[in-house]
Formats: sequence, structure tokens, C-alpha cells
Amino acid sequence: MVSTRIPPHAYFVVSAVFHYLGPAFAVLLFTRVDALGVAWLRIASAAVIFALWRRPWRLFARLDHDGRRLLLAWGAVLAAMNGCFYLAIDRLPLATVAAIEFLPVIALAAYGVRTARNGAALALAVAGVYLLTGARFEGEPLAVGLAFANAVLFALYIILGHRVSRHGMGGIDGLAGSMFVAALVATPMAGWAAAPALVDPVALAAGVGVGIASSVIPYVCDQLAMARLPRATYALLVALLPATATVVGVIVLAQLPTVAEAVGVGLVVAGVALHRETRQPAADANPEPPPQPDAPARASTRSAATRTASSSI
Repeated sequence: MVSTRIPPHAYFVVSAVFHYLGPAFAVLLFTRVDALGVAWLRIASAAVIFALWRRPWRLFARLDHDGRRLLLAWGAVLAAMNGCFYLAIDRLPLATVAAIEFLPVIALAAYGVRTARNGAALALAVAGVYLLTGARFEGEPLAVGLAFANAVLFALYIILGHRVSRHGMGGIDGLAGSMFVAALVATPMAGWAAAPALVDPVALAAGVGVGIASSVIPYVCDQLAMARLPRATYALLVALLPATATVVGVIVLAQLPTVAEAVGVGLVVAGVALHRETRQPAADANPEPPPQPDAPARASTRSAATRTASSSI
């Protein structure tokens, strides 16, 4: 099969690039569609693609009451997270938002495994985020607040994703179900903001492209990479994601970081590389991890801690 011939690192590289390339193109789309409207286009287009591919309603039909409630909560968090992420990158450099997103991930790892190593990792990340945001708290408090809200929702997504995986909804099927729910939740909150795109073929096509680039391609590549990469290797590769966001921001958006911002991103990268995941019981040593959401979205998604605890986004 092709998936076994291609090195898993190649899948990760594709995922890493598209995690932030999609949001970078979304920033360019903000001149035609409101940030919330772009977030809705991303969620809705990805939900349609996953629905046609995975039929998430079949998963929902076979779940028990607790499983359904959990999937609904996971999708609702995904919708809110994407909204905060896009509102944040409308006001802050992409690299800054991406770096802030990793702070709660490292904090969760430090909480789960209380070691000097994880404490040092958290200290590095906090210092990096301070350099990235310290000068912006006074001038752009709303933007920084949205970035931190996205980060907190990302941490919540990790926790819910862990519970979802325990109900046998991990991987692409769980993602398809949560994305379908997210589209239903996001429509009354942000669907109105996407109205201009519905009569603008260029904007509509660009919005669908953002959904494919941000949610479909990276999430599927994440699954293919995680199936064959050791967790320690994946954790090291994930440390490069804030740097990837910086490079994408420079190339696509001409967002040149200051010296302090570059040092801040470097400290976050070091923190992500240094931290260690929560140890799992032997029976759960290798559960299938749900994918990250954003890039938040995920994602995002977007860390080994997410994969271990849960998840993609």
C-alpha cells in the first residue's frame, strides 16, 4: 500500500505545513469575509467532506447516552475553539496564537507527570508566551484574551477527546462526528457571518479550500503518521509546530517577528520538546488517539500531549 511506502515523517511534514497554511490563507480571506464567517466555512466544509466519507450519524446511532452526550460536548468545544482561534489570528500574528496554544498542553503534561523535567518545560513555555504577549496585553487585551480562550478550549478538547477515545470513537470517525456536531453548533453563532461568501464564488471556494487545508488534510495525515511513529519521535516533531507557524506567517502573511517574539517562539519550542507525556497503564499503552482540531481548530490540534491524553484539532 502507498501509506506503508511513504515514510511516516513525510505525513507529519505535510500535516505540520497545512495546520498553519490553511489559517494563513484564512487571514487573507478576512478582507472578503468576517473572521467568524471564515471559521464557519472551515467547519462546515470539513463537516460535509467527513460526512460524505465517514457517515458520522451511524456512529451517533450506535452510541449509548453517555457517548452521545460526550460527542456533543466535544463538537461544541470544537466549534467555540475554532471561533476563538480565527478571531485571535485576525488580531494577532499567527505564530503568537500558535505558541499560546501550547501552554495548556504542557501544563496538562506537567500536572499529569510532576517531574522536574516537566516543571522546566512549563517554565520555558511560560517565559516564551510572556515574551510573545507581554507587550500586547496593554495594546490588544481582547486579542490576547481570545488567544488564551482558544488555548483553554484546546485543553478542554484534549480532556474530552480522551474520554471520547474510551468510548471507542477515536480516530477519523470520532473526528467526523465531532465536526458534524461543531457545524450544527457553529451555524447559529457564526453562519450569518459567512453570508457574504454565499454570493461570492471566489470567497466561497476559498473558504472550502481553508476547510480542506486546515481540517481534512492535516487530520488525515496526523492519523497516518501517528499509526507508525513512536510517541517520543512524534513528541519531538510536534515541538517544531510553533516554528512552522512562524515560517508560514513570514512567507504567506509577511508577519516578521521581532527579536523578542522569535526568542519567545524558541522558548515554547524548547518547552514542547522537553516535556514528557502522562504515563498510561499497560492496557492503554497505545490507544488510537483522536486527531487535533486547529490550527484549532487544532485544531487544531496539534501536540503529542493531545494525542496521548486524547487526540487533532
